[in-house]
Amino acid sequence: MQQGEIELQDFGPDHIEGAVELSRQENWPHRPQDWQMALQLSSGAVALDDQGRVAGTILVTPYGADCAMINMVIVDRNARGKGLGRRLMEQAFALAGDRPLRLVATADGMPLYQKLGFVPSGTILQHQGRVATLRAPGGVETASTGDLPEIKALDRDAYGADREALIDVLAERGQFAVIRRNGAIEAYAAIRPFGRGEVIGPVIAGSADAAQALIGFFAASRPAAFLRVDTDSRTGIAGWLAEIGLAHVGGGVAMDRPPKKGAEQARPKVYALANQALG
Repeated sequence: MQQGEIELQDFGPDHIEGAVELSRQENWPHRPQDWQMALQLSSGAVALDDQGRVAGTILVTPYGADCAMINMVIVDRNARGKGLGRRLMEQAFALAGDRPLRLVATADGMPLYQKLGFVPSGTILQHQGRVATLRAPGGVETASTGDLPEIKALDRDAYGADREALIDVLAERGQFAVIRRNGAIEAYAAIRPFGRGEVIGPVIAGSADAAQALIGFFAASRPAAFLRVDTDSRTGIAGWLAEIGLAHVGGGVAMDRPPKKGAEQARPKVYALANQALG
């Protein structure tokens, strides 16, 4: 490799240390374990400079044949303006095949994504903080392993894609809570370690009240713990999240390629993402 040249390689476990360093430059909270989880669910590419250092990353997380999330897109500040972001995206397109694509864009990434045919579809709000003492809501219970098939079916109906692999990984690393009606699960939420504390999501429910009950169930069991929730601005729960101590600290723009059809999302729906990377 000549001096100054950037080489793309398949993203492997050996690149996680460099990826963590790169994400810390962007003030992302991801720990090595968070990168490992993302890579467990994904394939991707890494850009290496002529010293073998990680200068860029991208992952593609497929959800069956239904769609794929493009995530963990980072280009080292010293390598920007040289077309590396486009090269990484082209690699992602190849990995995704003919699947429809989704991502959550930062302000820096928006111009490139728009040039590549992505269209905004929503605004994602990142809420985080420490919840003061909260009374545990009624009607919510901890899920068991036997509930996973029903949780997967509910998630597929709401998200519109097969996320069985994601649910399995969340079960390995975290905990689920559910709301039942007449013995059937009608809403669920997950929590897992992430970044500075824990992230609550996905949250799939038929109403804002049910979504808030699920989030409240986890928050009540973790007084003063650092929690994060990523929600679409249209769900209507952002104000409540701020009220309980999870302040709005940022977010991004949900984008799709090709654009989603304009049909209203059926109930149940997604009230919180697994996180911005995984949708």
